[in-house]
Amino acid sequence: MLKAALLSLQIDHVRILQSRYEQVLADQGYDSLLISSGAAPKRFGDDQSWHFQGYGPFVHWTGLTGFENSWLLIRKGHKPLLSLHQPVDFWHANLELAQEPWLAEFELRFSDNHSAPGLDSVSRTAVIGDPSLLADVSGEHNPDALFDGLNETRVHKTAYEIACMAHANELAVTGHRAARNAFLAGASEFEINLAYQHATQQREADAPYHSIIGVNEHAGTLHYQYYDTAAPAKSRSLLMDAGVRYRGYCSDVTRMTAGVGEGRFGALVHGLETLQLRLCSMVGPGVDYLDIHRKAHLGIAALLSAAGLVSGLSDEKMVSEGVTRVFFPHGIGHFLGVQVHDVAGKPISPPADAPFLRLMRTLEPGMMVTIEPGLYFIPSLLEPLLSGALGHHMNRALIEELQGCGGIRIEDNVLVVSSGFRNLTREAEA
Repeated sequence: MLKAALLSLQIDHVRILQSRYEQVLADQGYDSLLISSGAAPKRFGDDQSWHFQGYGPFVHWTGLTGFENSWLLIRKGHKPLLSLHQPVDFWHANLELAQEPWLAEFELRFSDNHSAPGLDSVSRTAVIGDPSLLADVSGEHNPDALFDGLNETRVHKTAYEIACMAHANELAVTGHRAARNAFLAGASEFEINLAYQHATQQREADAPYHSIIGVNEHAGTLHYQYYDTAAPAKSRSLLMDAGVRYRGYCSDVTRMTAGVGEGRFGALVHGLETLQLRLCSMVGPGVDYLDIHRKAHLGIAALLSAAGLVSGLSDEKMVSEGVTRVFFPHGIGHFLGVQVHDVAGKPISPPADAPFLRLMRTLEPGMMVTIEPGLYFIPSLLEPLLSGALGHHMNRALIEELQGCGGIRIEDNVLVVSSGFRNLTREAEA
């Protein structure tokens, strides 16, 4: 049922994109657009290539993340021309293209070379993609004025995109459950990663981003990238930030698990989850995303006070003096789509009190965002606070006790709808 519905929705998706792109091209004075899928570059001084994942606009149209050196030509009044590279090669296998109904919306060609398709009967063509692959292609390369309009076509998700990301959340939730069980059974970070991959049936290289799997103090490194192969003597906490890519679309989910006997830390996890759900409920049309971020800081302040980590300061004072930024140094979230940090999120720069916020827009129906508050014990951020003028307000003993748990982050993928929001991650967990 899921696949049948998706195949029907994908046809509508392609037609919507045709209309959106034609409008952008007309606004910018182009009659055609050539999109490169990209290609994996060789590593310097080596004959091995980096792992390939397709260029965002190409994936937006096709969902095909693995076809290198391929091209998509968009013209007003014509079917999109999809030219897929399939070389004659006995070293590597060519990707097989599933014969699905959406392909009837395209003029489909296969080519055994890297060349772009010929551009007949066009007067002004824009070409977008990795500049290193465009040198011999005629047309205006990566025009800045065009990108804003093209990026905007990805802001409001079609029904097809929403369905893909909902299923990507279902797959990710399955993986997170397997990872949690492995952690509670005493697994190492490496073994937890294997449990996640097995449950999601996704190679690590094909995931939308490198999974963050931090046990104990590693949970305090926001993008912790290494996996210990041996479990610690006592596993106190697990922070896992991991997603799944489905038909080109990403999920981005973070879950936190307190170890056995970690009652104090477990209570802090529960408190942050309560705050996170409250922030998710703020999502809706007309809401300034920055307001959610700022509300998160007030919530973190209240949690620090309730947990006894900070005393003698009001919530507002903790925020204005930068105390909450020590414990919650990143932004509340970002757009999500064919890229994890999807495009068009910052038409204006973030303010000084939220320098790492990746989304500065008023929310509208069809936008897909993440909501991911955190509370961390990061030594390099804590040390100046503890030794500074406000240090006497900090519960040093409790902070030192909890530093071994690293930190907490909880993240859901939330769709803005006309009536408010849909939390795709919690729907998948239900």
